[in-house]
Amino acid sequence: MDWRTESKVEPGSALLAFEQAFPITRRLSLEKKLTSQIITTSELEVRDAERRMIATAQSLAVQLLALDKQRALRQQQIALATKLSDYAKGRAKAGEISVLDVAQIGLDAQRLTVDSQRIEALHTSLLGELKTMLDLPPADSLTLSGDLSAISLPAITNVLNQRADYQLAQTKMAAAQTDADLAKAKRLQDVTLGFIGGPEQQYVQGTGEQRTGFIGFRISLPLPFWNRNQGEIAEKTAVKKRVALERDALGKRIINEADTARGEMLINARLAKETKDTLLPLALQQTAQLEKAYESGQADLMTVLRAREQRLQLEASSLDALRDFHLARIRYEAAIGKHAPVVPAMSINH
Repeated sequence: MDWRTESKVEPGSALLAFEQAFPITRRLSLEKKLTSQIITTSELEVRDAERRMIATAQSLAVQLLALDKQRALRQQQIALATKLSDYAKGRAKAGEISVLDVAQIGLDAQRLTVDSQRIEALHTSLLGELKTMLDLPPADSLTLSGDLSAISLPAITNVLNQRADYQLAQTKMAAAQTDADLAKAKRLQDVTLGFIGGPEQQYVQGTGEQRTGFIGFRISLPLPFWNRNQGEIAEKTAVKKRVALERDALGKRIINEADTARGEMLINARLAKETKDTLLPLALQQTAQLEKAYESGQADLMTVLRAREQRLQLEASSLDALRDFHLARIRYEAAIGKHAPVVPAMSINH
């Protein structure tokens, strides 16, 4: 709005103008599209964070269940060591074995007790991490029930389409393309159309005040002879190329993660099967025979202790192989973007 007072050479006037800008490119639609893509990237970032948190929580749960098995195994070994210690003490009183043998058995039992305490401390630490991830207060108790499932290799699937971070990279690529198109669209400014008008009055000698008015149409056409927005166009084009390279690199890394995790699953599956089905039964049979031979005086104590140690190591190796298989499975499922693998049941006691 413009107001001018009357003078000797110009009449008094009031000017009203109404203008509207009309883009001659797809700038508005591109801006809406870019906004939608930015919102999608934020949602995909949240989904990718969920994927990684789920994998971490599942890994903690697998380790805790494996530690429960290791703890139970140590308790069995401590009970066996205590039994053998009592037996050796009785034979030492009768003068049938050396006191040094009795001390060696007691040392072996104490070692197992210390190892059991180490497992307990690690269990407490991992349980605290899991409670933190689940946002549980320290006063709440968390109990994991169930067992590690039998070894079963998951089917090979597409390792890219389900990954939220790869979808995020694709969306960023699309957003970079839209941003580049938007920079090109900004080369031409908007066309402005409008109406102008208003009253006028002028004092004329001899006739007095005279009032008139006018109305008109206005159009503004931009001429981009100098500003072609070349700097921004070059910048957005470079960003688009960089995002494309990042997406391709991410795709290769995802494929490698899945292949590596699947290879680890195969190795641990073979190790667990060989240990459980072949080595461990032989060790159990040999240990039982040596313990009977020791009780009848046909074997020395160190032979029995070495056999028991071998059996303990094989049982622990079998559990470790099963644990490592499931940890590799979780990494594989995280690599292919599987968000909800089967997890052990959990109960929270307040």
